[in-house]
Amino acid sequence: MTGEAAAKWGRALAEWAIPERIEALAPESPWVMPPELFKVAAADLREDRPSRRLARSALGQGGSVLDVGCGGGAASVPLAPPARQITGVDERAAMLSTFALACAAAGVAHTEIEGRWPDVAGGVRVADVVVCHHVVYNVAEIAPFLEALTAHSRQLVLVELTQSHPTSPFNPLWEQFWSLRRPSEPSAQLFVEVVRELGYQPIEESFVRPRELPSMPRSEYVAFARRRLCLPSERDPEVDAALGDNWPLWVPNLVTVAWAPPGAARSR
Repeated sequence: MTGEAAAKWGRALAEWAIPERIEALAPESPWVMPPELFKVAAADLREDRPSRRLARSALGQGGSVLDVGCGGGAASVPLAPPARQITGVDERAAMLSTFALACAAAGVAHTEIEGRWPDVAGGVRVADVVVCHHVVYNVAEIAPFLEALTAHSRQLVLVELTQSHPTSPFNPLWEQFWSLRRPSEPSAQLFVEVVRELGYQPIEESFVRPRELPSMPRSEYVAFARRRLCLPSERDPEVDAALGDNWPLWVPNLVTVAWAPPGAARSR
């Protein structure tokens, strides 16, 4: 049965759905994510953050990493070394191609699995460390998702998420263009409650990531924001003006949540 915290998480995410009356007017899908937003830059590889520090400690002198919702590999590629093998799982083939290129550039063995987690979990090997960054706000059925992550880890599960919903910077734009008020939950605090409810013992560490520009031209970023807002292309100048100097739409406050799977201390 779904626990109270997990149920609350699902209900809160449902409140973020774009109203049908607005999405019906969208000339393009608001859910397309440009792969350019997920490329692993050289600065990404050098940046220190709690997620990476904890993962490297769990890997020790080497080991394997499973990256669920891998995108371009920002969560896992910086772990090589010490990671010797990385498996990336993602629903989008374009993201997996970007991930594979990043792994090849880092000189680490890699495997790509296309599909939705946990639907494809049965065909994925267990890894020493499982990472899942900036994915959980897309997961309404959070309990089975996290249980599958934990079942695939020998040593540690690491989830990185924004303190508040990652699209919250769009909230003023939704109000400006559609007079639409957006919700404030779920949050990282509620996520930690879900993890505890499942019987795990999470540690959490908050940090602030440095502001950075996306690896794409301004015009393409404006088009991405406009599509997310369900607006036609002729509104690009208005969206550009609304974004102003505050692009990219950025949530700087992050939280790392980590827990060991049952029996981790005995698995080495």
